[in-house]
Amino acid sequence: MGNPNTSKNEGEGNKTADREYRQAATRHAVSPKSEKMAREAEEALEGEEGKELEEARQSTKDRG
Repeated sequence: MGNPNTSKNEGEGNKTADREYRQAATRHAVSPKSEKMAREAEEALEGEEGKELEEARQSTKDRG
């Protein structure tokens, strides 16, 4: 077996993957694109397709 200190496998709870995911999620959350997408979603919910979107949401919620 190789030296455990040189292994790239971090085992359970991969800290590198966690850090990279959190950084990407934060970048997305603070980006102007994210704000635009939120406004578009709000308009869709309040507009003509709102009832259909709510039914779809309920359908997936009911499945667990």
